[in-house]
Amino acid sequence: MACVYAAKSKSLGEWGGDVGLTAHLYKLGVFDGTPEEAVAALNDGKLCGHDDWVLMKAESPDDLPDETALIERLARKEKLVDPRIYPGIRGAVGIFKIKIANVENSILVKEALEGRPTKIKKAKPAEIGAYLISNALR
Repeated sequence: MACVYAAKSKSLGEWGGDVGLTAHLYKLGVFDGTPEEAVAALNDGKLCGHDDWVLMKAESPDDLPDETALIERLARKEKLVDPRIYPGIRGAVGIFKIKIANVENSILVKEALEGRPTKIKKAKPAEIGAYLISNALR
C-alpha cells in the first residue's frame, strides 16, 4: 500500500545551515510500500548525498494523490527548495524549507479549536511531519 511520508536528515540540515538556506529542510514523498521501506530507500540511494534519513511521520490515506500533486499543494504553504539551484540537493524532489513558527502557530490554533489549553511550545519532529503531511493532503 502506498504511503505519504515526511523525513529529515540531520546532515542535510547542517549543510542547509552552513550555506545560509536553513537548518529546517525536510523531504515529503510518496512510496509504494511501508514507511520504513521508504526511508531505507532514501538511505540506500543516498538522497542529497546523505544516508542518515529518519522517518518523522507517515500516513496511508485511501485516496492518495501522486507525489507531484502533494508537492504542489504543500508548495502553496511552504517554500519548495529548487534542486537546480543548490548543488547539495541536485536532482532531489520534494525538499522543503520549513518555518518552524508556522508549525507552532498551526499547533496553537489546532489546540484552541479543540478547546484544549494553549501554550507556546517547541514543535517536535513528529508534529512537523504531521504538519507537512496534513497540508499536502488538503
